[in-house]
Amino acid sequence: MQQTPTALKYTPLYGLHQQLGAKLVEFAGYSMPLQYPMGIKQEHLHTRTKAGLFDVSHMGQIILKGERAAEALEKLVPVDIVDLPLMRQRYALFTNSEGGILDDLMVTNTGESFFLVVNAACKERDIQHLKKNLQGLCDIEVLEDRALLALQGPMAAKVMAKLAPESGQMVFMSAADLTLNGVECLVTRSGYTGEDGFEISVSAEQAESLTRRLLEEDGVEMIGLGARDSLRLEAGLCLYGHDLTETVTPVEASLVWALSKARRQDGERPGGYPGDKVIMAQLQQGSEIKRVGLKPEGKIPVRENAQIEDGNDQVVGTVSSGGFGPSVGGPISMGYVPTELAEIGTRLLAIVRNKEVPMRVVALPFVETHYYRG
Repeated sequence: MQQTPTALKYTPLYGLHQQLGAKLVEFAGYSMPLQYPMGIKQEHLHTRTKAGLFDVSHMGQIILKGERAAEALEKLVPVDIVDLPLMRQRYALFTNSEGGILDDLMVTNTGESFFLVVNAACKERDIQHLKKNLQGLCDIEVLEDRALLALQGPMAAKVMAKLAPESGQMVFMSAADLTLNGVECLVTRSGYTGEDGFEISVSAEQAESLTRRLLEEDGVEMIGLGARDSLRLEAGLCLYGHDLTETVTPVEASLVWALSKARRQDGERPGGYPGDKVIMAQLQQGSEIKRVGLKPEGKIPVRENAQIEDGNDQVVGTVSSGGFGPSVGGPISMGYVPTELAEIGTRLLAIVRNKEVPMRVVALPFVETHYYRG
């Protein structure tokens, strides 16, 4: 029996993307802009030097409410939610019983609730995961009528200050309720490019007018998914479904920094989340594999799924993300290798179209990050 293809979904900015000449592609079930007439490389460089505006409305926005919402969410993540300060944000991970990663997400304590942003491709599963495990412990509300914009780059703060001067008091991973262009928005000082920037949750019906207002500012251009991918790769940031999967643990993914001390073996609230024993054992003893940065020699990009060899014709790992880094000026990759081959400077080989491409393990990120910490 032939399956009927699922109908494409559209963000509130779909019409604007068309007007701006975007090349639209299917991504996580949505029609999304891959690039605009400027092209991926120039969009990437524009974000690094000025300000890029991204439509990320395909991502899921969820509210958890209730007196015990923090304790409830801690049943699903190896992260300190109970002591997350008011109007602060934290990176978190949903884990499974084997310690694998179901999704990575952002959690913000707004005071009256916890605001979650989850990945587009995972959001339906995440919603069911929350409902199955937290039903009766807190109220779960999916925000279907919200858009999400990301303003990123060195000019982002100047642009935001023009619309809301109080945004200048925000620091990396903080949140504020701001009025932008006459509209109430929940804003976090965060993003996924390695640059200073803001993510703006705005009502769907006001999203286009706010976007047009931001585009009026000098230095602001719309940026598509192509440049978003190269920007996050240069910043050494993971993409779910590629660098993070259900079969990879946070320790293997080099995300130990995201595992809160309070939830570790000797912490105030150790364990209590899916896969806690696997993850805590790896924290104590180390993991067999590890995500690393890889710098191929020459100009040939080494992309996802390329095999990694050790120089003795032995396949030792796989590339999880890779491409050309416009700011780096050459190919860059991330991948998984045995921990004993994860030291900086280790020389490896990638197999690209049956040819060997020499690579070496390098420190992440590939470019300096510019998060504003005050």
